[in-house]
Amino acid sequence: MEIPVRNPRTGEQDGRVAVVGAATVLATASRLRLAQKGWQALGLAGRVVALRRFAEALGQHQDGLAAALAVDTGRARIARMEVEGVRGAIAGWCATVPETLPGAWIQGRSNPAIRHAAHWVPYGLVGVISPWNFPLTLSLIDAVPALLAGCSVMIKPSEVTPRFADPLAAAIMEAGLAHVLALVRGDATTGQALVDAVDCVCFTGSVPTGRKVAVQAAQRLIPAFLELGGKDPMIILEGADLDNAVTAALRGSVLATGQACQSIERIYVAAPIHDAFVDRLVAAASQVRLNTPDISRGELGPIIFDKQADILRQQIADARAKGARILTGGAVEDHGGFWLRPTVMTHVHHEMAVMREETFGPILPVMPFDSVEQAVTLANDSQYGLSAAVFAADLDQAAAVGRQLVAGAVSLNDAALTALFHEAPKQSFRDSGLGPSRMGLDGYTRFFRRQALIAQTGRPAPLSAFAEDAGG
Repeated sequence: MEIPVRNPRTGEQDGRVAVVGAATVLATASRLRLAQKGWQALGLAGRVVALRRFAEALGQHQDGLAAALAVDTGRARIARMEVEGVRGAIAGWCATVPETLPGAWIQGRSNPAIRHAAHWVPYGLVGVISPWNFPLTLSLIDAVPALLAGCSVMIKPSEVTPRFADPLAAAIMEAGLAHVLALVRGDATTGQALVDAVDCVCFTGSVPTGRKVAVQAAQRLIPAFLELGGKDPMIILEGADLDNAVTAALRGSVLATGQACQSIERIYVAAPIHDAFVDRLVAAASQVRLNTPDISRGELGPIIFDKQADILRQQIADARAKGARILTGGAVEDHGGFWLRPTVMTHVHHEMAVMREETFGPILPVMPFDSVEQAVTLANDSQYGLSAAVFAADLDQAAAVGRQLVAGAVSLNDAALTALFHEAPKQSFRDSGLGPSRMGLDGYTRFFRRQALIAQTGRPAPLSAFAEDAGG
């Protein structure tokens, strides 16, 4: 079976992707499992050499990958940055993962005759289900550290943006990694088959689909590492640098057309500076250009998934009906594909969908607050807890507020830093995810099961020590 693929710039169905069935997924899983032991036996040094070879192969296919990603996502510069970013991430992982994980013998505290040591055992086969907003980056963000850990990996890319998979598969083949890294293409049924075939699953996507993945994984008693949706707030305190706050708010809300889980989707501004901030934000947002008809010009690409355009229309209509004032943008434009200019809103409140439901688009609702306590309460009034941002006059003040937010990562005097800086481990709070961090060393160690070796260095306790009358 084949399914059509839509071009986000033209709206035309100009491609097709074959749906891989459960039998093929299982056969692929068997092949990957057979190769995993040899891959693990290479040792970290051998795997680093192979992954560096993969980065070189990605470089050889950079033009093809960037071109395919540009068609997939409707944006050219970010497409090329994805390829460059992935190559840089591979180099970073190869340079920073430790040669050995803690495994020295440790003497017991309660019984000095017993010692224990850790043995780190990689999962045999890791499954990755990636989304459509950053197709290459989010296919490999989990796969690379899993491969370095000694796992085999099976990736199911999104059927919404599948074109990049061909040049990626070619790079995998040229790097000599096809025996431990495979792509299975298709729809939701392919993803379900993948979860049934692996030892551990990584999923990036929406909360509703993430729940389904988690339930299916739980039925098999395998770990599910979930990076899900967000409704990231930004708090701007009195005394903050307004120009910097506007710059960060606009970039954090509009970059990649707001189609990123860590996008800023709610902005709370201290009442005395609210109007000045809004004036500057409107001026900046009005200068943002669509990248149509010329993909090489402009900052704002199309809405990749046509169903997302419906969500944006609904949120704008709901906000307008409930009293919001639309100061820029406000209408999804049809240029073959769909575009939405940065849409700054004021007079918003938490009864509006735009303040409660994930937007995944360039909408910037701005709401004043009278006290820091109120700002924190508003920011925490959400089912989500992915990330957040705080602007203040000094770092200590920003950090003090950040520590009160229910979010896995808080950018201080900037926005969406988790997209730019991957060294700080963080976990998702509330409905925004499940499992260890994909950042920092945790992003590597999560692909191991930790086995405890417990050694008796004295005499084993005799059965008589446990007799009912042993205590006199």
